[in-house]
Amino acid sequence: MAFATLPVPGRFRSLATRITVWYAAVIALTFTAFIIVATGGVERYAESVATSEMATSAATFDKILELQAAQMRTSADVLAADFGFREAFAISDQPTIASALDSLRDRAGAPLAIMVPLQGDFVSTGAQLSPAEQDALWDAVDSGLDRGVLQVGDHHYNAVAAPILIPDLAGWLVLARPLDAAAMRDMAKLAPKGMAARIRTSGELPGGITLQQASATEPVETRIAGERTLYWSKPLSALDKGPEPRLVLRYSLGSALAQYNPIKYLLLALSAIGLVLSIAIGAIVSRGITRPIAALENAAQEISRGSRDKVAIASQDEVGRLADSFNSMVDSIKEREERITHIALHDDLTNLPNRKLFAEQLEFALGRRINSERIMVMYFDLDNFKAVNDTLGHPVGDELLRAVADRLRTTMPGALISRQGGDEFAILIDQLDPNANMALLADRVSAVFQAPFQLRDHRLETSCSIGIAVAPGDGNCPDDLIKNADLALYRAKNEGRNCSCFFEQAMDMEARKRHQMEIDMREAVRKGQFFLNYQPLFSLEQDRVMGFEALVRWQHPLRGRVSPADFIPLAEDTGMIVPISEWVLNEACQRARHWPEDVRVAVNLSPVLFKNAGLPLLVMQALDKAGLKPGRLELEVTESLFIDNIERTTSMLNALRECGVRIALDDFGTGYSSLNYLRSFPFDKIKIDKSFVDDLATDASARAIIGAITALAAALGMETIAEGVEDAAQLEALRAQGCSNIQGYLFSRPVGIELVDSLIANMRYAKPVPELVTAAAARRTA
Repeated sequence: MAFATLPVPGRFRSLATRITVWYAAVIALTFTAFIIVATGGVERYAESVATSEMATSAATFDKILELQAAQMRTSADVLAADFGFREAFAISDQPTIASALDSLRDRAGAPLAIMVPLQGDFVSTGAQLSPAEQDALWDAVDSGLDRGVLQVGDHHYNAVAAPILIPDLAGWLVLARPLDAAAMRDMAKLAPKGMAARIRTSGELPGGITLQQASATEPVETRIAGERTLYWSKPLSALDKGPEPRLVLRYSLGSALAQYNPIKYLLLALSAIGLVLSIAIGAIVSRGITRPIAALENAAQEISRGSRDKVAIASQDEVGRLADSFNSMVDSIKEREERITHIALHDDLTNLPNRKLFAEQLEFALGRRINSERIMVMYFDLDNFKAVNDTLGHPVGDELLRAVADRLRTTMPGALISRQGGDEFAILIDQLDPNANMALLADRVSAVFQAPFQLRDHRLETSCSIGIAVAPGDGNCPDDLIKNADLALYRAKNEGRNCSCFFEQAMDMEARKRHQMEIDMREAVRKGQFFLNYQPLFSLEQDRVMGFEALVRWQHPLRGRVSPADFIPLAEDTGMIVPISEWVLNEACQRARHWPEDVRVAVNLSPVLFKNAGLPLLVMQALDKAGLKPGRLELEVTESLFIDNIERTTSMLNALRECGVRIALDDFGTGYSSLNYLRSFPFDKIKIDKSFVDDLATDASARAIIGAITALAAALGMETIAEGVEDAAQLEALRAQGCSNIQGYLFSRPVGIELVDSLIANMRYAKPVPELVTAAAARRTA
């Protein structure tokens, strides 16, 4: 396998060619080596074989020594771990230690056993060590050596050392087997005939060869009694600090060289035949292996280019199994890609195309449209769908959306129906004739909602609002058509819902204007462009000013004064009403603290603020910051506040009442008047809408309604105030009907803070009403 990393010439890029070439090269080199050895002469070949055998024998002897050492080490470890031996060692029980060592020698077949303590005298059985030998052994085991050749006197031993832990290191247990002539003869039996071995540490070998010369990388040849002899020595590890022990091998060549003559010629013939056959077989095998691999490679390249074709390989071997796995992988990739594509382009809840797929299909439809064709895009959502989620829960809402999707598929089979998100859907109908009745198509969508939806546990009725844009008149790109259909949907919502609305260019201008106003309104909050006007609230019972209503105004740096009717609804839609209302509260309370103690300030609260649980805290912070008593702040709320969630609204109003502020019901009698919430929450004041006051002088029913409202308020212990009073006749009629407070141009328009003090001074104390009316008329004239 090593040849696979070699550089490959350009003409050998094919795997089959490379295998054949490398295989042939290796075989040729192998046979050439044999030929060179054969033709080089028997002697050189025999010397090579002898060298190899000597190296192998040296490794064999070394392995035998290692195995002996491992056996002795196991026996030594057993004794070193024995509790009784360690106890005897710890108390220096010499007889017990000697007995244990004798027993260990018998079991391990090691004639020599030595106990080497960290401190104290050696205990030796089998042979006695001189002090120098003891020091050398102690230094060796202390330095970490645990096996090697140990010299005791003139004898060599194969020795191992095992630590004695009690539990820390206390000494070593050494076992040794002799490496004498008998032992070396036993080991030589495993070597080729004519080879002998012995252990030497010094001295000169026969033939005048020194140990250093015999330590070369190749055997050293000499002649002994006329016979060619090879010597080779190998260093052995030592278990003492004495001279380095070496294994000396001697190999006699003799007449063995003559055995190889017949082989030389046979090798030459066989090498030639074998070379030819090997190259032929290698070429056949390599092609059989690489052909299916090449097929797999081509299939993999096709996959990278987008193909999902399988590879056809019929073999049952490893390559065939690899092909089966490859084909399974192709199936998995194809299935996974299809699933991912479906998920990426479809809504998970309804399985309808999602916004991305709808935009892609719309772009495709626009691209293939011919001049006379029309493309219709309908955007619609469910009216009051939020109430379904809030009251019945999101699972019911999801079930309703699925039911709507199912009906749409049935009703509009040729159209592309998409869920855009939430409760918003879109429908694409292309290739329409210019004279097609598109309003009728919108009616078909509306008809989907005429019948109730029978869900698992609920029966729901709902409707939809539809916005329609038609290409090419309303746009020639997907973004424009979708945007314009959405603008038309917004108009349908504003026109009362449950209807359809076609896009008009004015809607786009209105949307741009609305967007610019939103940007300007955020800038106005940051730069303080809002200010307050104040309109007096007059008490008919006391004939004096009882308070002022704070009215927010916006002075735009370019457009001038912006009507509250324009920016307040936008502020409520965008959430900007929250920071604006916070500023109004703080500003009104700061101004009111400078007024007399019995003059209150009234502030309107948007229904949007009641969705914020922190509203009571916001009010208390404004009062605390200004140092204004809570009773001097009156908060006006509208009847629409009670439409969504009466319980939440009542709870919030009670929390505000607990702060000590007054609560007034604004615009009473318009839209959603209900006696139920008058009973649910005790308002301090009811504000009669201006529409009733305008018709007071000419319409008897208006007078009757006002009379009923004032009588109801009096029965419930509430004050009443009529807004929009502009003449004395209205004033007298309201007084006659029992209204307790009035507000309107008859007394004063909303004025800036700089005029509030003079109004308080002029209307502060009780005066006859005619005088006040005359003064107010004079101010208006001036």
